[in-house]
Amino acid sequence: MGPDDIFDRYQELQRYVSWQEEDVQRVGATAALLDSALPALIDDFYAQIELHPGARKVITGGAAQIARLKGTLLAWIRELLRGPYDQQYVARRWQVGWRHVEIGLDQVYTNVALSRLRNGLLRTLEEKWTGSADGLVATRRSLNTLLDLDLAIIEDAYQSEYLARQQRAERLAAIGQVAAGIAHELRNPLNVIKTSIYYLLNARNPTPEKRAEHLGRIERQVMLSDNVITALANFAKMPLPNMQPFPLRKCLEEAIEASVLPDEVQVTIDFPSALPPALGDPDQLRIVLGNLIRNAREAMPGGGRLTLTGHPTGDGIEVHVADTGTGIAPELLGRIMEPLYSTKARGLGLALARAILDKNRGSLHVVSEPGRGSTFTVRLLAVPREA
Repeated sequence: MGPDDIFDRYQELQRYVSWQEEDVQRVGATAALLDSALPALIDDFYAQIELHPGARKVITGGAAQIARLKGTLLAWIRELLRGPYDQQYVARRWQVGWRHVEIGLDQVYTNVALSRLRNGLLRTLEEKWTGSADGLVATRRSLNTLLDLDLAIIEDAYQSEYLARQQRAERLAAIGQVAAGIAHELRNPLNVIKTSIYYLLNARNPTPEKRAEHLGRIERQVMLSDNVITALANFAKMPLPNMQPFPLRKCLEEAIEASVLPDEVQVTIDFPSALPPALGDPDQLRIVLGNLIRNAREAMPGGGRLTLTGHPTGDGIEVHVADTGTGIAPELLGRIMEPLYSTKARGLGLALARAILDKNRGSLHVVSEPGRGSTFTVRLLAVPREA
């Protein structure tokens, strides 16, 4: 978030706890009262850190660093009591949470450290207070509210930065996994192409049949490589869906036509004529259905039956894509739709299909029996029927 967004968020939190100008005045009146006690409170703050390894581990600069930190904390408390609670004030609080992520300090230590500091400030306030009891109660409430606001914005910054760093780390790990998977998958067709090219360049008087065989091998391996790259590119660039009503059977038929199924695969389509329109992005969902159809084709290298059925269910529509192929081992069922769990192009396709369906408010499930085939079930929203 930018500085304006952070300040807007802080002001929203102020409104949430009903922070008023009267609170500003009450807290400001304690600044002079508490100032002489602040060094002792800060010494206690860092003495406690020394007793707890989880907090102490981030202090690596010895006494010189602690002296600097004490000065920073003193300025922080004085600003807490005096304000102004403007954009710069909030930005410095946000920076505290960001810095704690950077140095690896668990947020729980910030919470308990601020609790100890809070208790010290309130205890000192009670000891030095000379006004009315009602005034003390109101001032304590205002000071507690301000400390809660500080802690909220620090923790918000901590969580935002921690999540951002975690996502960056996951992306880097995914990039490494992608690189390994793609390298493995492309190396196999490249090796086949290489051997066929070697044959065509070095064979003496190859027969037309042999020449055609090796040219066909090259073409098939180029297509396989292109499928891998296309699946990866689609996975990386998937836009937000254009949600609209569309006829699901027509979308399915287009996906079948684009998949170029061999004659050995018999296709059965069973969709009731009264099936309501589906709700989603037909272009994206055509990719999902095409991936599932191609998976079924690959699972039946010697031919088989592909059965595509659709039926309404609650407020949605289910499409079952069933094959009579090799099936999936039970230990793999829970992971086959994880991104790049499989290094095959079809593994990328399943991850892509699930990502598309998530964006289209749909879902994908699979049941399978080794040696007997698999059934993938796509669930989509349906256009509500008029009452």
